[in-house]
Amino acid sequence: MHHGPVRLEAITWERLGDLLADRLLDLKPADGGPWPRVAFDGAPAAVPGDLAQRVSEALRVRGRPSLVVGTEGFLRPGSLRFEYGHQDVDVYYDGWFDTGALWREVFGPLETGGDGRVLPDLWDPVTDRATRSAYVQLPPGGILLLHGPLLLRHWFPFDLGVHVLLSPGALRRRTPEAEHWTLPAFARYEDDVDPAGTADVLVRADDPRHPAWNG
Repeated sequence: MHHGPVRLEAITWERLGDLLADRLLDLKPADGGPWPRVAFDGAPAAVPGDLAQRVSEALRVRGRPSLVVGTEGFLRPGSLRFEYGHQDVDVYYDGWFDTGALWREVFGPLETGGDGRVLPDLWDPVTDRATRSAYVQLPPGGILLLHGPLLLRHWFPFDLGVHVLLSPGALRRRTPEAEHWTLPAFARYEDDVDPAGTADVLVRADDPRHPAWNG
């Protein structure tokens, strides 16, 4: 499935945030609407949200508004996630995140003709209750930075996809033991989607202090 060896060059996280922000300044939404949508895809151990926050800060310095949204704020209630036990890989792969709510509350408002009012989160995974967060108005030109695992398989209308890659060994080492049951889902994702090959930007983070990328 892989498209030959991808050439990656060493970079610092800070410079990566700056270069990605510069690239996003020119990003034009495919649907002609005013809001570019960017995926930061990666396993929890790869902490793609850290990179999304870094890019958001770099955009702010450049005078461009953005909104960071994590899919963990759109988990389905525990009664649905754990319906078949606490470690069901198929449910983790297909049913943990409320993709319908993401379409309705995040992507819908950012379609051409939308009002730009995005719900930043819906569900608190710790309390297993609704968050009751207020809507956020994203001005025209504002960029959605959505981060989470298994993101590139839902047909979400991303204008740019960033995949934070961990080798299987690094993924196992950096995933807490209590969550090792999720690892087969990421192996399946590799086979089904080839996120490293399909993402526009690939960041390898096996050594968390020394990332590399294909920019």
